[in-house]
Amino acid sequence: MSLRVEIGFTLNGVRQSATVGPDTSALALLRDGIGLTGTKYGCGEGECGACSILVDGQSVNACLMFAVDLDGRSVITIEGLGADRRAQLLREAFVRHGAVQCGFCTPGMMVQATQLLARQPRPDAAAAKSAIEGNLCRCTGYQKIVEAIVEAGEVLAKEGVR
Repeated sequence: MSLRVEIGFTLNGVRQSATVGPDTSALALLRDGIGLTGTKYGCGEGECGACSILVDGQSVNACLMFAVDLDGRSVITIEGLGADRRAQLLREAFVRHGAVQCGFCTPGMMVQATQLLARQPRPDAAAAKSAIEGNLCRCTGYQKIVEAIVEAGEVLAKEGVR
């Protein structure tokens, strides 16, 4: 019989509780336990960034984090970025620049870009590249993604969004 633990956390602004095993990953809880499939399972080793989520405002690979470590914390997934102006501008810029092709890496890229824009509202290309360096993309060559992030930051700066 395996030990199971009750945890409580805020997920995309909504209080959640779950019973998890000690070896359950945050990714497994989000995808299999809660049904939020926007966060992708890519490599299971923290190498691809497809499973990026924000925990207390910091980007983490959900495949490497144990679900028990979410207890008492705030978690934002790609689904939770929906209403934020920053995410809206990012989505629009990604489409405009053709930064979304197969779409598999897009949730992780969006999460990383959102964290960057929260820290640095008007990033240059070098900052955008640095922010997504832990995320693998096989389709775009990254340049379109970098351009989209920079453009979103420029629009945010013009609008005065922080």
